[in-house]
Order: sequence, then C-alpha cells, then structure tokens
Amino acid sequence: MGKLPHAFVGLFAGIGLIAGGGPSGLIEPSFAQAKQEGTILMAAQAPMVYDFTLNDIDGKPVSLSQFRGKVLLLVNTASFCGNTPQYTDLEQMYEQYREKGFEILAFPANNFGQQEPGTNEEIKTFCYTKYSLSFPLFSKISVKGEDKHPLYRYLTEQGPIPGEVEWNFQKYLVDRSGKVVARYHHRTKPLSPEIVQDVERVLAAN
Repeated sequence: MGKLPHAFVGLFAGIGLIAGGGPSGLIEPSFAQAKQEGTILMAAQAPMVYDFTLNDIDGKPVSLSQFRGKVLLLVNTASFCGNTPQYTDLEQMYEQYREKGFEILAFPANNFGQQEPGTNEEIKTFCYTKYSLSFPLFSKISVKGEDKHPLYRYLTEQGPIPGEVEWNFQKYLVDRSGKVVARYHHRTKPLSPEIVQDVERVLAAN
C-alpha cells in the first residue's frame, strides 16, 4: 500500500473542499451565486470532530466537545496487529505533550484482518496491562464499511482530507479549532519526525 497523502489544509483548499471544487480550490460559479443569495449554508452547517459522541471503553458516553481547544491525534487501533507496538510510542508521545494541551483518542476497530476480535473489557485489560495506556480509550467501533461510525464517516468522506482508512493505526491530527489538518499512513510511527514536527507546530499555533 502506498503512502497516504499528508498535508496541512490551507484556507483555499478548505474553501474548495466545502464548495466541492476539488483540490484546485476553485469555487464553482453556481455555488458562489447560491451562497451570495443565501440559499447555501454549507460552511456553517459542516460537522466538526467536536460534534460527535462516542462511548469510552467502559461504555460511558463521551462528547468530543470536551476536548475543544486541544490538539488531538485520532487513531484506529487493534490488539493483534503488526502495528500494535505503536501503543508504546503513542503513550510516550502523550506523556511528553499532554501538559501542552495534547490528547490521543484511540478507537479500537476490528475491520482489518480480524485483529481486534475481543470485547471492550478484553481490549481494556490488554491495553492497560501490556502498554499501561493513560490516554482516552474508546469502545470498539467500525471505521470502514456499511456500519462505519459517524465520526469516521465524517473523517473519510466529509472531512478536509477524505479517503478510506486502509489499516489499523491510521492517524488524524486535529488542531485546537477542531479542524483535521493532517492524516498519516498506518505504518508511520507516532514518534517519527514527520508526526512530531507537525504536532509541535500545531501545539505552538494560536
């Protein structure tokens, strides 16, 4: 599998995506005209990461709005994957940056190779015992297919960097305003220079 696109989303790209203008960032005349007439409010109504609520690993609902103002790294995880050791790097990254307003949100999913077959309780025991995780761990969801969770439907279909999740441990970086600003291939390790530099840059931004 090739490397997924990775880029910060600028103002013009964001406008183009909202308008359906594609990567060129151009706004279709019909859209601009409709917007001027007040018949399209897509920008105001577009969902954000904060709009979603998911159950934590104990089954308690958590609104992602509670992470407003923080930099987030969203990761779909699995317990029996070649990428599972990335949990170690994720925990190290969390401990390093959490005091600066950084959160990692882990979403176990069994979509790839049946590598997350257990119950939430089994996943919790595995993650806390083997990797001593301290960042938020959520109940198992689907990140691909007809039963895809609405959060991942947004990330893969409606967000500024669309595209299907290809495997366990794909990552999305979200800035303090709730915008998805980067996506990383599942093989890109959390402590790679690519991700660390982006996290530090977004943390430093106002």
